[in-house]
Amino acid sequence: MHCCTQICIVSAAEWRPNNSPKLMDLLDDTVPGIGTYEDFNTIDWVREKSKDRDRHREITNKSKQSTVALLFSISDAFSGWLLMLFIGLMSGALAGGIDIAAHWMTDLKEGVCLNGFWFNHEHCCWASNETTFQERDKCPQWKSWAELMVGVSEGPGLYVLNYFMYMCWALLFAFLTVILVRAFAPYACGSGIPEIKTILSGFIIRGYLGKWTLIIKTITLVLAVSSGLSLGKEGPLVHVACCCANILCHFFTKYRRNEAKRREVLSAASAVGVSVAFGAPIGGVLFSLEEVSYYFPLKTLWRSFFAALVAAFTLRSINPFGNSRLVLFYVEFHTPWHLLELIPFVLLGIFGGLWGAFFIRANIAWCRLRKNTCLGHYPVLEVVVVTLLTAFLAFPIEYTRMSSSELISELFNDCGLLDSSKLCGYTSNSGSASGSVNATAANGLGARLAGPDLYTAMWQLALALLLKMIFTVVTFGMKVPSGLFIPSMAVGAIAGRLLGVCMEQLAIRHHEGDIFRGWCSPGADCITPGLYAMVGAAACLGGVTRMTVSLVVIMFELTGGLEYIVPLMAAAMTSKWVADALGRESIYEAHIRLNGYPFLEAKEEFRHKTLATDVMRPRRGDPLLSVLTESGMTVEEVERLITDTTYSGFPVVISQQSPRLVGFVLRRDLVISLENARRNQEGVVSMSPILFTECDPPMSPSAPPAVKLHSILDLSPFTVTVHTPMEIVVDIFRKLGLRQCLVIQNGRLLGIITKKDILKHMAQMANRDPDSILFN
Repeated sequence: MHCCTQICIVSAAEWRPNNSPKLMDLLDDTVPGIGTYEDFNTIDWVREKSKDRDRHREITNKSKQSTVALLFSISDAFSGWLLMLFIGLMSGALAGGIDIAAHWMTDLKEGVCLNGFWFNHEHCCWASNETTFQERDKCPQWKSWAELMVGVSEGPGLYVLNYFMYMCWALLFAFLTVILVRAFAPYACGSGIPEIKTILSGFIIRGYLGKWTLIIKTITLVLAVSSGLSLGKEGPLVHVACCCANILCHFFTKYRRNEAKRREVLSAASAVGVSVAFGAPIGGVLFSLEEVSYYFPLKTLWRSFFAALVAAFTLRSINPFGNSRLVLFYVEFHTPWHLLELIPFVLLGIFGGLWGAFFIRANIAWCRLRKNTCLGHYPVLEVVVVTLLTAFLAFPIEYTRMSSSELISELFNDCGLLDSSKLCGYTSNSGSASGSVNATAANGLGARLAGPDLYTAMWQLALALLLKMIFTVVTFGMKVPSGLFIPSMAVGAIAGRLLGVCMEQLAIRHHEGDIFRGWCSPGADCITPGLYAMVGAAACLGGVTRMTVSLVVIMFELTGGLEYIVPLMAAAMTSKWVADALGRESIYEAHIRLNGYPFLEAKEEFRHKTLATDVMRPRRGDPLLSVLTESGMTVEEVERLITDTTYSGFPVVISQQSPRLVGFVLRRDLVISLENARRNQEGVVSMSPILFTECDPPMSPSAPPAVKLHSILDLSPFTVTVHTPMEIVVDIFRKLGLRQCLVIQNGRLLGIITKKDILKHMAQMANRDPDSILFN
């Protein structure tokens, strides 16, 4: 038996006629379906990378033989860049369409344009000659629903009717969203980033990146944002871009047939999603590298940058914001920040970290309640009720009625002389008495004294902050597309603006004090509240997502405020430190754990002193490990083993008496090969022997023909010994993307460790429920 095994191994590695060594027999895809994976299974990264290396080696060798093969080799090398171009174009076009449709439908809740119903409020009033700068949002061409129905422009009845129409449109949009998601694409709900992270780690969720998910997510994302719920479109745009990438991959053989190569493309698509969401191509690449991607080689970095650039240019050419700028919230601050302002910036970072930790715990508790109670059985009712409450409480307050993006833009704004916003309601530019103006002229600092409008805006913002915090916790996780970037930024921007105004008034009223004397010079503005709003937005987003480098880059790309990197860095780092002190998981990792996805977080350290023998199966009292033998088993015995078990694969040993490891075979490959043998190989019956060797053992002439399955056998499965520390095993699984590892001692097979076993062990060590890992 040992001699036969050695002969077989030698013959498997013999040289081909073209002097190219055939390194891995299992890569021969002679039978359709061999090498593919079932739904809710983890891919074998090592196998996929080996398959791609063999394919590349074969193309390179053939390219030296003919011109046609050389041209094919060049096209194969160029296909990755072509795919990135298509992903950038498609994602940019979809994002532009989503932005335009969302702006129009958000304004549709309040009224309609008489010049053309397809114009939103801003575009409708652009062409009007009767619009004043002070009231640029009012023009005869734009009519509220009450004005159209009743014909009058003032009165309490008008307000009530507009209030009612606002709620009706919000309910209609939300109801359509949840119905479309439930009926056509259940995977279109949520942010999508937790699932994208899991898929990029090697997990397979069929249909999650399919065409129906793309179509429904695109439509319902517009409806969900327009409904006024406390959610954003930026996170789901990552899902949309990955759907585009997955669909386009099917047109390129190299990516269609290799799951590992496809995940490199999906990593680049994640960068594209952030690029079109914020107009931040560099931040998008860093976001994919820092937060989403599991495997990110240098080649993927270049291609991600190219795809993000193409997507950003496509979005810029569509110009959905109508301001000829790529950035979403362009700011232009005229006052430099002072070193002492780092103290309030750090305070905003602390607030962001506290908010992030609170939000994650509250949202996970709410989602767990939804999952474990009857609330989860009525998703449509939940969406309708939350939308009704949101619309009912949002309409009376100006800052909750407007869209979150519009609110953030308003909060980032630096007040100018002609600004009509309540946030700019200072004494000198709100119709103040001449005495105030004279006082202003006297000291040069009274120009920014708060007036009645600003005080009104402050308490409205405080109320808006409370409502935003509550509704964001409840909304994220419902059965609608829901992003978290913009709501988190809105919470931080409100808190930052409130602190900024307080600091501004403190500086003005105590400009002769020791702290502000050398800082606030006469005739100049000492504090910029809009900068505090920007820093607060970064702090709260960092507290929820735990981003650092990518967050700072996204923020300065988002606003164009390059000189404010240091305040953003201080707030982002403080936010992460505070949030990590209260809980190390980001919102996406928390939802991955809540859903039981088999995801090994690279940032989580394994500090426990356990060995492979403590984790492997079978354990004491368990049934023996199900194995296949190199020879001696029949088709019937193998089929019975497949029927009686649910394992993803089986180790192959020499014999039951000598359990020395030969290799590993995947369940799916085994099933497909046996079905193919019964269908196409003459004489195969239930008593036909199964051989995992290339040599034929002696058989009687009357015996049925053998089924040879050597080609599907992995002759080099990863193995560890029983004494290998688990921290090393966990590192091997993370860095190589393994789905299982065999445990041996002196060549004898003792057990197996799967990714699920490691996750269960880590959950036990952290005093969590090990059965929360739901998927195989």
